[in-house]
Amino acid sequence: MTTYQTAIDAIRELKAKFGNTWADISPEDAARMQMQNRFKTGLDIAKYTAAIMRRDMAAYDADSSKYTQSLGCWHGFIAQQKMIANKKYFGTTERRYIYLSGWMVAALRSEFGPLPDQSMHEKTSVPALIEEIYTFLRQADAKELNDLFRALKKANEAGDTAKAAEITAQIDGFQTHVVPIIADIDAGFGNEEATYLLAKKMIEAGACALQIENQVSDAKQCGHQAGKVTVPHEDFIAKIHALRYAFLEMGLDDGIIVARTDSEGADLTQKIPVVKEPGDIASQYISYLDTTEIDIADAQEDEILIKRDGKLHRPKRLASGLYQFRPDTQIDRVVLDCVSSLQNGADLLWIETATPNVEEIAHMVNRVRETVPNAKLVYNNSPSFNWTLNFRQQAYDRWVAEGKDVSAY
Repeated sequence: MTTYQTAIDAIRELKAKFGNTWADISPEDAARMQMQNRFKTGLDIAKYTAAIMRRDMAAYDADSSKYTQSLGCWHGFIAQQKMIANKKYFGTTERRYIYLSGWMVAALRSEFGPLPDQSMHEKTSVPALIEEIYTFLRQADAKELNDLFRALKKANEAGDTAKAAEITAQIDGFQTHVVPIIADIDAGFGNEEATYLLAKKMIEAGACALQIENQVSDAKQCGHQAGKVTVPHEDFIAKIHALRYAFLEMGLDDGIIVARTDSEGADLTQKIPVVKEPGDIASQYISYLDTTEIDIADAQEDEILIKRDGKLHRPKRLASGLYQFRPDTQIDRVVLDCVSSLQNGADLLWIETATPNVEEIAHMVNRVRETVPNAKLVYNNSPSFNWTLNFRQQAYDRWVAEGKDVSAY
């Protein structure tokens, strides 16, 4: 670990090596500048924060009360003020992250003006925002350390060795404002190659965690909107692998992938996957399609049909060409999405829901944990939820189920 004194000693060695040409270089000033600029690149930040997230994930496994909170930010100044406030009021930035929402970027950062959450904003907007946020957080570090160095100089000039030692310890133990960023890559902004290329840019900017959803990229909708279209698992897994390859190429062996499923509110799919062997994941995906049994004589020319339980079935298809799922399959599809994502390289789950129904969320996560016991959920505390109204409704419904008198409500 580099301390202020070891940094000074290193500069002194360089001065001795290069002789009189470095005579005017102050080891103290150079060391101070190094301490105020701990992170030289975005990759330095990504590697540092990935280790933090992995440590926090392990701590959560050991004690679920040690959860983390991610604060939404759409500007570097907002992130800076939030982290300064955390250090001021709580004395730490531990277990406090930043979340870059594609919804916020589309609404507030697009050069096209305010847009809906449909991946219509520039794909480079998020990497640019990540870089901006870390510039502001590093500035907060420099400002706080600058105050400490001024105080140290004052103590040294006064000959107060005890005070100088105290301040030096604060400098050496300084807690940075730089915290992990979970960055929303939406549905990847294209195919898996496009996903991989964008992921590299986000990692280079400093992101240690990337969140990707299983919607069709060019038909992406806001999580709380109707008409969402999901992709078969093999397509989504290809994008999860693209993120992992991007992390590995950039030297992040411990980069974090958050797999989001929108299946709880998605009734449509764009294509029928190829079944490679009976009962595989493509077959399970197809089994959720809404179909009608027909006779071969009723089949139309060039029509796509499915054989199910020895019978011929016509999948329900809209005029848009999209296929429809049965209305009672949402939860089963969510569970399958989560399990397949975790079994193919994802680290965390995001289950997008229409309302914050705690019992429903717990039910889904518990089902996932039947297969993957250590599955961990990242949940969306979105302001687009009316939390008070929803929780009141859930309490009211529970009272009704218990037979309580709710006439006063």
